[in-house]
Amino acid sequence: MRKSTPQIVVLIILLVAGYFIFKPNMDENYSQTNYYLGTVNTVTVYGKKQKKAMEILNGCDEVVKVVDNLMSTEIPGSDVSKINKNAGIKPVKVSPETYEVVKEAIKYSKLSDGNFDVSIGPVSDLWSIGKKDARVPEKSEIDALLPLIDYKNVEAKEIKLETDQDGDGKNETFDKEYTVFLKKKGMKIDLGAIAKGFAADQVALYLKASDVEKAIINLGGNIKTIGDFNIGLKNPIENANDSFASVKVSNKSVVTSGVYERFVEKDGKKYHHILNPADGYPFDNNLLSVSIISDKSINCDALSTSAFALGLEDGKKLIESIDNVEAVFVTKDKKVYLTKGFKDEFEILNDSFKVVK
Repeated sequence: MRKSTPQIVVLIILLVAGYFIFKPNMDENYSQTNYYLGTVNTVTVYGKKQKKAMEILNGCDEVVKVVDNLMSTEIPGSDVSKINKNAGIKPVKVSPETYEVVKEAIKYSKLSDGNFDVSIGPVSDLWSIGKKDARVPEKSEIDALLPLIDYKNVEAKEIKLETDQDGDGKNETFDKEYTVFLKKKGMKIDLGAIAKGFAADQVALYLKASDVEKAIINLGGNIKTIGDFNIGLKNPIENANDSFASVKVSNKSVVTSGVYERFVEKDGKKYHHILNPADGYPFDNNLLSVSIISDKSINCDALSTSAFALGLEDGKKLIESIDNVEAVFVTKDKKVYLTKGFKDEFEILNDSFKVVK
């Protein structure tokens, strides 16, 4: 979404609908909550009178709604639904916003060597984790869809359109259009691991344009802050409403991918929602969660999934190779691993978790 585009069950001390609990300074604030992008979204604005705050929050709601209408797989007329419907048939003209997010998704698919794969759609639809029809598919069902998963078969193009507006035979203006094409019939892209981050960034741009100096954006656990906050990282084992650690951030985004929020259970075994493109099953690599801290939420969103998919060693190596990005890795034995540049801002709140130095 362009920066000029206008851009969310209740603010309490503990925010249940996400991966985080936050404790801001208690100055005047107003919140609004809605449901878009398949999750609960809450934006809280500080330092504004009620009427102005609610006007701004209504604008935030519109920002997220626009992204949902473009990128949801649940909306038949969305760009993503059209792309998937025309897989193997023809390129689909899309909005600049959808093009931007698909390009970023392809970039992170490459960066993670395909462990994060934007074309995971056929298999994620099969599992439907987080939806009413969630189930554990048969292996034969999964295997039949694996050949459709390959981000290299996702093609996003920017096309310049030259026009002669004054009729002198010379092209003076260059408009652009954008297309996305899935090369194999049956392919599907799924922007669920990146679209919320994009939306959070767009909401932040809108808030800044509205002269908001302090706010917190929570799109289903994708946190974006304007101003200074302590963000609590949820305990991935004992209590979903409890923080095991906190991080100090200023104008940053914090996004967590974890095994404990969305899953389907069969015969006493839990299957989480982060699926391996190689075999179609949830990753099993001893990680409970990965939290990414950086400036842009879209990067945090994609990198949290990518780093989780790569596992502790390779995931940590990836994050440490990228400037201005930090991470917190939590393993099943309650060990916490921090990237090299991230120490002073991090505090353990639960002594059963131990930082490995």
